[in-house]
Amino acid sequence: MNTTIEEIQSFKGRYPKQIWSLFFSEMWERFCFYGMRGMLTFFMVHELFMKEDVANLQYGATQAFVYAFTFIGGLVADKILGFRKSLFWGGLLMITGSLILAIDPHKFFFLGISFTVIGTGFFKPNISTMVGQLYAAGDIRRDAGFSLFYSGINIGALLGGYVCVAVGKGYMLSSVIPENLRWNVAFGFASVVMAISLITFLFTKKNLGPIGLSPVRAKKQTVVDYGAIGNNPDQEPVKLNEEPVARAKWKDYLVYAGSLAVIPLIMMMVSKTEYTDWFMYIIGPATLVYLFYEMTKHSKAEVKKLFAALVFIIFSILFWAFFEQSGGSLALFAANNLDDKLLGFIKADPNGVNNSANALFVIIFAPLLGLVWLAMAKRKIEPNTVVKVGLGFLFLGAAFYVFFATRFFQVIPGVANLDVFTFAYLVITFGELCLSPIGLSIMTKLSPTRLQGVMMGMWFLASAYGQYVAGLLGAGLAKANENATPVDKLLAYTEGYKQLGLYAIIAGVVLIAISPLVRKLMQEVK
Repeated sequence: MNTTIEEIQSFKGRYPKQIWSLFFSEMWERFCFYGMRGMLTFFMVHELFMKEDVANLQYGATQAFVYAFTFIGGLVADKILGFRKSLFWGGLLMITGSLILAIDPHKFFFLGISFTVIGTGFFKPNISTMVGQLYAAGDIRRDAGFSLFYSGINIGALLGGYVCVAVGKGYMLSSVIPENLRWNVAFGFASVVMAISLITFLFTKKNLGPIGLSPVRAKKQTVVDYGAIGNNPDQEPVKLNEEPVARAKWKDYLVYAGSLAVIPLIMMMVSKTEYTDWFMYIIGPATLVYLFYEMTKHSKAEVKKLFAALVFIIFSILFWAFFEQSGGSLALFAANNLDDKLLGFIKADPNGVNNSANALFVIIFAPLLGLVWLAMAKRKIEPNTVVKVGLGFLFLGAAFYVFFATRFFQVIPGVANLDVFTFAYLVITFGELCLSPIGLSIMTKLSPTRLQGVMMGMWFLASAYGQYVAGLLGAGLAKANENATPVDKLLAYTEGYKQLGLYAIIAGVVLIAISPLVRKLMQEVK
């Protein structure tokens, strides 16, 4: 007997059982994604010998396309494939991309990256949307579910972020992996864990009931016996039964073929970042036009909620533009200007620490911060969602001031203390915890059911613009450092981080100031 959506949503306890399969699928997919992300900038500079400013632009372009395609993936899932098929197809593309890179990352770098870009676009927004559909409208347990799901993301990010780049650089398994194959194995790890993610989903999807099925359902035709009429014109036909008519699958095949056909285009646009500029100039306005068109089909109350969602989306662009320095300029800062000792005696790859420290702190402190919010709620002093996001910007700004302060803790000239750098990620983590898990949940709360995939895609599209701007900012910092000494690089980067800290604090103050207006747009949504 098939499980109904009502049975799933009427679960007892804190979490529905279906969330665990989605948790593990997402965890391993995030290992793949963050493992790849953590290698990109370092690999481009030290293995493909790009200039640092060019590598920052390439990183921004790659990540921007990853998140831009999440909008397309969400749209396709909403209208054609359904979330399950979109997720599975995206996973296959990600495995293919990782395997191509494992074969020869130097020769096939942009080809492998292009497969991964499209694959992530199909996978990422749809699994998040399925988590939202496990809960009935108004279920107060939804935030707890997304927090658990978010911890799965960060376990994957912790493992993948450290292991892949550490293997590539020789900090891990150097005694068993030949030096000339280290990067092949590092990229190969990503394909193995992505395969684990898909296998997990395949064996557990039967528990999801109707969640994630294609919106294009099979129609039914009535089978009747006209022979019963005989010579009596007044006799009604006898209805025998209803038989399903197989739905046309040509749209599915068109999606699969189309996503493969655009790979050469993605290769060109990622490798030549001026094309990325034009893409970003077009996709954002086009998306807004589409959303405004969809608004005409909804009630006034729903439209207000969608405008509230847009406020969160706009501010998230600013947040990720600063936060995503971690994959660009901070990756190069870690490679060039940090020592490799934690607490003075633990040898650690500084790039691995840069990639994974945030995820570790999220795992540790997310439950604790949740308890703080609950305690404040009991005393009726918990800040509302908008203020929480504003606080996230304030923590983000404070973290960049700590990055700036690394200049005062040089172990040797031009090489800063890894502990101070790691402490900055502790501060930045509290900023992320105020925004990102809330953001995933608030998109599903503010979106009408038929637009949930689209709005989740827009949330990730905002991340695309954040990544794009992050690449521009990182390139600006790196360009000033070309041919500079380690000391000059350290001073130039940290001066830039001080400016980013100031801008983040200003954004936080503005958002907190306008929070009453945004709360009115949100109506009953908390």
